[in-house]
Amino acid sequence: MNSRNLVKLFLTTLLIGGVTGGVVGFLARWNEFKPYFSSFDASAILSTFIWLFGVGLIFSVISQAGFFAYLTIHRFGLGIFKSASLWNAVQLVLILFVVFDLVYLRYLSFGSGEGISSYIVLALVVLASGLVTAYFKMKQTNKQSFIPALFFMVVFTVLEWIPVLSANDESWLYFMLFPLLVCNAYQLLVLSKLIEISQKELASKRGRKQTPANGKMKAGELGEGR
Repeated sequence: MNSRNLVKLFLTTLLIGGVTGGVVGFLARWNEFKPYFSSFDASAILSTFIWLFGVGLIFSVISQAGFFAYLTIHRFGLGIFKSASLWNAVQLVLILFVVFDLVYLRYLSFGSGEGISSYIVLALVVLASGLVTAYFKMKQTNKQSFIPALFFMVVFTVLEWIPVLSANDESWLYFMLFPLLVCNAYQLLVLSKLIEISQKELASKRGRKQTPANGKMKAGELGEGR
């Protein structure tokens, strides 16, 4: 991918994270911000949205750092295991392990006197988002991309989510989760398209460079024939 499309990916993901953070922040913390809408306090709504937007930008940066870390680890994994199918099997085991831990370990840490259903639902939200995104990624590319895409959407989303998972504040859990999921899904699905655009731009530049060179060569050949 060329630098122009890399910057485009960064800025668009940043904007998506900010907007998603602004919208989800109001919904996730509705009880806190409801009075602003009841009294239609425009200045309070705007200032709160700007703050939520800024936090969403931070979530987006975390998502992008995780995405580039995933790309690096994916290349290392293919190099170490020497087989895409074997590396996919390892990723599948890690996915199952992370989903289990997301339910079981959190329930052990915070579920005293509570039912386990809310912990299962949260894990299912992450898993379902990963399955949907991985399905569309597979449609874009090939069947081999399904497990790596699911691995990124589940394992790396949970890793990026750890700061609020350890605090276990319900409003912040959802406030951070959805911007991460949206940003991660966007990057994963748009990557192949941006790479394709970059390759076309590179081929076009090479074609423009070769055309004048060919023209000069032909002119030289004509001169030699005289």
